[in-house]
Amino acid sequence: MHDPGIPRREICPACGTKARPFFELPSVPTNSCVLMESEEEALAYPRGDVVLGFCTGCGFVWNLAFDPRLTEYSGRYEETQGFSPTFREFHRKLAAELLERHGLRDKDILEIGCGKGEFLALLCELGQNRGIGFDPSYDEQREILDGIDNVRVVRDFYSDAYADLQADLVCCKMTLEHIPDTGEFARLARRAMRPNPESVLYFLVPNAKRILNECAFEDIYYEHCSYFTAGSLARLFRSTGLRIHRLGTEYAGQYLAIEAGPADQATELELAEECDLAELQSLVASFSRRCEAKIDSWRRRLRSARSNGSVVLWGSGSKGVAFLGAVDRDRLVDRVVDINPHKQGHYMPSSGQEIVAPASLRDDPPDTVIVMNAIYEQEIAAELAGMDIGAEVFSL
Repeated sequence: MHDPGIPRREICPACGTKARPFFELPSVPTNSCVLMESEEEALAYPRGDVVLGFCTGCGFVWNLAFDPRLTEYSGRYEETQGFSPTFREFHRKLAAELLERHGLRDKDILEIGCGKGEFLALLCELGQNRGIGFDPSYDEQREILDGIDNVRVVRDFYSDAYADLQADLVCCKMTLEHIPDTGEFARLARRAMRPNPESVLYFLVPNAKRILNECAFEDIYYEHCSYFTAGSLARLFRSTGLRIHRLGTEYAGQYLAIEAGPADQATELELAEECDLAELQSLVASFSRRCEAKIDSWRRRLRSARSNGSVVLWGSGSKGVAFLGAVDRDRLVDRVVDINPHKQGHYMPSSGQEIVAPASLRDDPPDTVIVMNAIYEQEIAAELAGMDIGAEVFSL
């Protein structure tokens, strides 16, 4: 149940309408990507509640019980997906297409929430641009930006303190969902755009409509306090005085992307993708029932797999943490595999499994592998085959 000591955020931070609660996940880890040095630290990691609310005014979904004091974004926050060839290919293609569509060459780029700097490096290398990024978890020892001229990262949250900086492209990937005060953040990003018709804003967020439609419980976790559909994302940025150029999905529908440019005033609905309120209301009304049924199904599948031998999870990121918290109450999963060497040797928050390298499976092969993101299934199957491991593979 929701902790009464934490006030619920019942007023929509995007448009001011009162929330309609529709789904709860009690006692989940408050961070999914923080590196845990021991099993004991992992098991004792703080927990919080997820109480999802729906705004009937704009379609925004958010965690009413979110407390930002419980989250941590620091040097031990390890979020990068850049060790996956599948993701690197997507990243490079995304950067090249964005630069091409908007003629971004010899321009100034500002990225909010740049992580370890991979996407900023691509934008500046491919377009010979100048860049500045902001992220408190940036680690210069990764050397991702070494040798790239005119690019720097500020190890800090982007805020009003940097309002004097303006850019031709203001970019923000997989960060807005971590922001509780979405309206103010959107206005801050808008002010960072150069006051000319060619300047561009680009945001990438998880696709909440997919989460609601597919009951993707593995994509609901504490750090993600804000969830956007095409309609709510477009309405948010149109309210800041932007015209929406493009609104669509990426990465097999998992991500939602918006590209926008300056307008003289707040603009009206323009794209068919924005007309989603009626559909969202239907999905929200049945979500809790459908999601519980899906979680129960996975619990039965996991028990069956465990009865046939050892089970490992492949993917130690937020999806893996959310899956274990919802499905594996009895710790039936032995280990968690991740190709990111910076995660190996650490432990899963709250559930405590060790994170191991793929190569370690050679000495103790599993009977079942559960893949946390189906988009990586072929990549993982090839790696298992290369180690002559004939485990049964399931994907979320």
